[in-house]
Amino acid sequence: MKKKYWLILLILIIISVCGLIFFKKSVKNDKVGNNKNSQEIVDYILNLSSYETQITVTVTSNKNSNKYILKQNYQAPNISSQEVIEPSNIAGVKIENDGTNLKIENSSLNINKILENYSYLGNNCLDLSTFISDYKENNESSFEEKDTEIIMNTISNTENIYTHEKTLHIDKNTAKPTQMEIKDNKQNTTIYILYNEVKIK
Repeated sequence: MKKKYWLILLILIIISVCGLIFFKKSVKNDKVGNNKNSQEIVDYILNLSSYETQITVTVTSNKNSNKYILKQNYQAPNISSQEVIEPSNIAGVKIENDGTNLKIENSSLNINKILENYSYLGNNCLDLSTFISDYKENNESSFEEKDTEIIMNTISNTENIYTHEKTLHIDKNTAKPTQMEIKDNKQNTTIYILYNEVKIK
């Protein structure tokens, strides 16, 4: 009888220990996403100090629509770089900003022509860091929670009518951006950004 009692007790102890280990692992794995509320995820985005992204950007004007694939790097407080991956005719163009100087590299292309015809590529409105700055500095900034995402809205701090309003979508599970929409002062979408990859360092 005593042997049976000790055997049952031993089994219960083993089950309890295994359950505790499993619980700790599941809590650890959910550290960034599910266990954070919406405000914590918004604060997490607003306090990013460095990241690397690959984005697909669609720029729409009255005349046409152009698509680019870009690789971006950011290091707080103001060091950033952006490299064109596609389209092939301007692939390899790299724009670097060290906080003081803006440098554009690509020896095989006419730099003046790039600045004239691809002005949005040299504009930091495509950077996540610019959205963060706008959101922090604007009293009208707000966010809303959906089933699977958090949507952050703000107004640009510049007087550019084509990049007036910005909306950033954040995945609630990963706490990473998925897309950004930039509208002009007439609510027309001028820039759409799809985040293909986001690495937060």
